[in-house]
Amino acid sequence: ACIVFQERSSDVRSFLPHSIHINSNTDNFITTYEQYSKMAPQATPNEKQAEVILVGCGCPLRGMGWYHAVQMLGNECPHAKLCHIIEPWFMGAGSKGPGGAEFAEFQEKATADHGVGFHTSLADLPEVADGVKRLALISGRTVDNPKLMSEAIKAGCTCIYLEKPGAPTVAELEAMKKEGEEKNVTVLMGYNKNVCKYVSKTRDFAASVAGSHVTFVSNNAYENTPESLGECFERNAEGMLKNMAIHELALLVSFYDVSVENIESVTADKEFSSMQTLAGPSGKEWTDFDKIKFTITTKNGNEVSVSADRCGGTDSYATVTKGAEEKFRYYMPDEDDKKLVDELTSKYPTAMPYFFTQDPDYITVKERVAKHTVDGKPAEGIATIGVAVETLRVAEYLTPILQEQLK
Repeated sequence: ACIVFQERSSDVRSFLPHSIHINSNTDNFITTYEQYSKMAPQATPNEKQAEVILVGCGCPLRGMGWYHAVQMLGNECPHAKLCHIIEPWFMGAGSKGPGGAEFAEFQEKATADHGVGFHTSLADLPEVADGVKRLALISGRTVDNPKLMSEAIKAGCTCIYLEKPGAPTVAELEAMKKEGEEKNVTVLMGYNKNVCKYVSKTRDFAASVAGSHVTFVSNNAYENTPESLGECFERNAEGMLKNMAIHELALLVSFYDVSVENIESVTADKEFSSMQTLAGPSGKEWTDFDKIKFTITTKNGNEVSVSADRCGGTDSYATVTKGAEEKFRYYMPDEDDKKLVDELTSKYPTAMPYFFTQDPDYITVKERVAKHTVDGKPAEGIATIGVAVETLRVAEYLTPILQEQLK
């Protein structure tokens, strides 16, 4: 069977199947889904919204990009209008592999229900319409970020939202910072814990207790097996300090004067910490921390600790201690937010649990970045690429020191 639409066809989105076979001998007929989607009614922002380009959707229920899309399509970020999604893997080589069918279903629904355009490259985007402010939310593989940011700037984006850590190395991130400055493009970071309730409440309480000590605790819910952790190590090949624990390092840089030059000492908690060498799905071996706890002392007298456990559960929290006595502990999510977590878990039972515990903070960061894109006013509390550069410098500095201490 062959479905044929003429060049001036009316809206046929509601009944176009995801995969169509077209008579390719006729120039006036649509020959691919990509050509069709360019003719379909396209999502557009209003005058108070940024036109959001999501770069890297990933697999539904697993990819952070997918969850960003879900929040924006649910109108949870008033200043952000998701108009285009760039997904080269699942629209290309990965379409027939794991997650391919789930992505195709999401793509069809997002197009039909919301008019979202899907593309394999930023170069395929239409020109920016007059008066529109274009924002790229880059949520792909860290290694691809430098190239993707350059392509986003060429595609007319005036603001870039980068997921952590921004780039694989300090040198690459510094080059990206320079490029943004030269092109007059704002580059902001998705360090959502900088705006978390549990962080602000912990800092406020600690300020009221002289001589107190703060510990930030981050947990993930991976299975404690060589297979599960090996897959995690391979997928997050930049390492724990540049990946899972990078949020906590950003807090230290933002609020505790931690920088490479200002670190007096770092000490690993050897009883808690663990480092393993495990094979990933490809068969290649990776060495990383499956859990790590350490204390940093700065040259100007600050002392703060970080604890991260790949298999520690779903909750993150912070504690305030004085001596051996714990004075305060605040969880993410707190009791008020747990109802929302339960609702989202019921709606998406097989999704990554951390999506839901951090749901309000993801919304806050996107909304503030989108609003900044539209009105140019400072994005309150949002980490800049300058903070990200220093955070990545700290991660690169700490990793070999902690590895050596755990040998």
